[in-house]
Amino acid sequence: MRDPKPIKFARTLRKNESDAERKLWSKLRSRQFENLKFRRQHPIGKYIVDFVSIEKKIVIEVDGGHHNESGNVENDKKRTAWLESEGYRVIRFWNNDILLNISGVAVRIIEEINTLH
Repeated sequence: MRDPKPIKFARTLRKNESDAERKLWSKLRSRQFENLKFRRQHPIGKYIVDFVSIEKKIVIEVDGGHHNESGNVENDKKRTAWLESEGYRVIRFWNNDILLNISGVAVRIIEEINTLH
């Protein structure tokens, strides 16, 4: 049976999303983006990813300033390496990129999806 803790934690994260996560989710939800189903704050292994398309195996991470701190940089590298070893493509965006240039972020996501073919 699956451990319920990651699912509960994911629900908590969904309720406490950042402005950037909320803005990106408004573009990704309900198959609005390239007709792909995205999930938010979704557990994969021992990690909870910000957004994922299971179908395309693409993970989108939204990073705030704390991700620039040395310990977090290493943790993010390990997390990305593990996700990639599981077949996922990981794309990271800074909060400011999403808040100030959502159309550029959308173009970048489309480019990544197109490189999967």
